[in-house]
Amino acid sequence: MLDRLKSIGGGFKRQLAFYRRVIAHPRTPRFSRFLLAAAVAYALLPFDLIPDFIPVLGHLDDLVIIPLLVIAAMRLVPADVLEECRNPKDSS
Repeated sequence: MLDRLKSIGGGFKRQLAFYRRVIAHPRTPRFSRFLLAAAVAYALLPFDLIPDFIPVLGHLDDLVIIPLLVIAAMRLVPADVLEECRNPKDSS
C-alpha cells in the first residue's frame, strides 16, 4: 500500500514538473499557460468551486475541471514543445 502511494506521489510530482516546463517554455501559447496554471492552482489550492464536503459533487468537480483544463491547454501547445518538455535532457 505504501509503495503504491509513493508511486502515485512520484507520478504527480513528475506531471507537475512537466507542466511547469511547458508553462516556462517560450513557444507555449499564452492561453495554454493560463489554462495550465489554472489547473495546477485548482489542484493545489485548498478551496474549490463546489466544497468537498458535499457528497459526490464535491469531488466530481475536481475530476472534471482539472482534466478539462489540462486537455484544453495541451491541445494548443505544439507537439515539438511537448516533446522537449517531456524529455528535458534530450534538448540540451
